Amino acid sequence: MSAAGATGASGTTGAAVTTAAASAGGVPASALTSHAAELAPTSAEQRAAQFRAAFITACDLDVAVRKPGNVSHASPGHGMTAALFEASARAAAGPLTRVGAPVGERIEAAMRATLAVAGCNTNLGIVLLAAPLALAWEVRSVEQPLRLALAEVLQALGIDDAAAAFRAIALTQPAGLGQVDEHDVASAPTVTLLQAMAAAAGRDRIAALYVDAGTAAEPRPYAELFDIGLPAWHAGLATHAGRSSMASTSRSAGSSSSTPANSASSTPGSAGSDPARHHALQRVYLELLCTAPDTHIVRKHGPQPAQSVMHAAEHWLQRACKAVALDAEPAWAAWDEALKQARINPGTCADLSVGTALLALLCEPEPG
Repeated sequence: MSAAGATGASGTTGAAVTTAAASAGGVPASALTSHAAELAPTSAEQRAAQFRAAFITACDLDVAVRKPGNVSHASPGHGMTAALFEASARAAAGPLTRVGAPVGERIEAAMRATLAVAGCNTNLGIVLLAAPLALAWEVRSVEQPLRLALAEVLQALGIDDAAAAFRAIALTQPAGLGQVDEHDVASAPTVTLLQAMAAAAGRDRIAALYVDAGTAAEPRPYAELFDIGLPAWHAGLATHAGRSSMASTSRSAGSSSSTPANSASSTPGSAGSDPARHHALQRVYLELLCTAPDTHIVRKHGPQPAQSVMHAAEHWLQRACKAVALDAEPAWAAWDEALKQARINPGTCADLSVGTALLALLCEPEPG
């Protein structure tokens, strides 16, 4: 079973990075402890609470919005419902944000909590990308960009992190996971979590997030979220604002004051009645679908179905960029149902979309 999409717990904590991580090629222990020292315990707790709230809101938004192939309030699928994902988010949020916990411990504990309430894997990819972000958000100094703090957290990951991540992945048994020759999660790791993720990056887009394509002076981890997802999010918000402005002008010129046909329907939860965020998340999802084959689809069905989904997404991305209300188009719902009937779930792009929403909620107006 591959280490792709899995992260593990390290023997380090947010308050004290071990020298073992540094000797394995990570940053010096002082690089994180200095940031943690600048934060009073109450500040760390406040940051954990901020992250926890943003995480739950992002996960709620994920199922409040129809994204073809994914589970939503509008359309259950793959034997799961939106309520199951909402319960999973609330179960995982506590372990993910336990102050001082190492990344791997957060991952393993969050997945155990998820399985306790859901009985199946609903959020492994989300947890894998969220755990390093949670620690980075906790320990960063006030002036430090989140992306720089994240790079330091990733560099400090150790073998213990990999071991915990491997246990979490083996426990959840994600769909399409098979055996690999290098860093199989069924075996004890011999490398750090960062090294394991780098080895899996070519076959898993969640693992690829951990790989820093930047420089020491300008690190660039989580490239798909910061460099593709966030710009698409802001573009989606801008497009929706323009559409709403035109609708307002039309109404003031004498049209009916009834709810516009393109308004997103309200769903349970704080994220359910925010049309701007609905449109932004759909835009993010489509951008990510068009960027590269969804690796969850590739693992389960092979490259050809993943390529077909990419090509179909291009049409809908063009529509979204033109401020079309996708939910008002019957073909959008038809595509959703067709993917579910074929048991095709672009789950990796869904996880990356949730990660983008999480970043946006944490960092707007500055992505950090």
